[in-house]
Amino acid sequence: MIREDELASAAATGNAECVGILLRDGVDVNAVNYFGRTPLQVMMMGSTAVSQLLLERGANPNVPDRKTGTTPLHDAAREGFLDTVEMLIKFNADTNARDHRDCRPIDLARENGHRDVVAFLESFRLQQ
Repeated sequence: MIREDELASAAATGNAECVGILLRDGVDVNAVNYFGRTPLQVMMMGSTAVSQLLLERGANPNVPDRKTGTTPLHDAAREGFLDTVEMLIKFNADTNARDHRDCRPIDLARENGHRDVVAFLESFRLQQ
């Protein structure tokens, strides 16, 4: 397994210790895996420790999925992971990014009944 795939796999399983080791060893935080996705795109949603490690090392929170156009913020909002939503926004995730269905992260949170995420994204928008 190549190192980029190892990093993506560690992120996908929420293994913060392994993610940290691979990043310290110099694996590119924005490198794509075998499937063309970055570690941040495949990370286990809700794993705040993993998202923080990746973002602090320069992971780009605005890389869209080639098939769906969703960003990690779309994914976190759709699944209702408020801590991850907050972390992504702290590191400049675009709250107005639109996927291939023309949905913003707030739209996906609303569709899936995540009122806390919707409220946070609405309050964030008002602050801008």
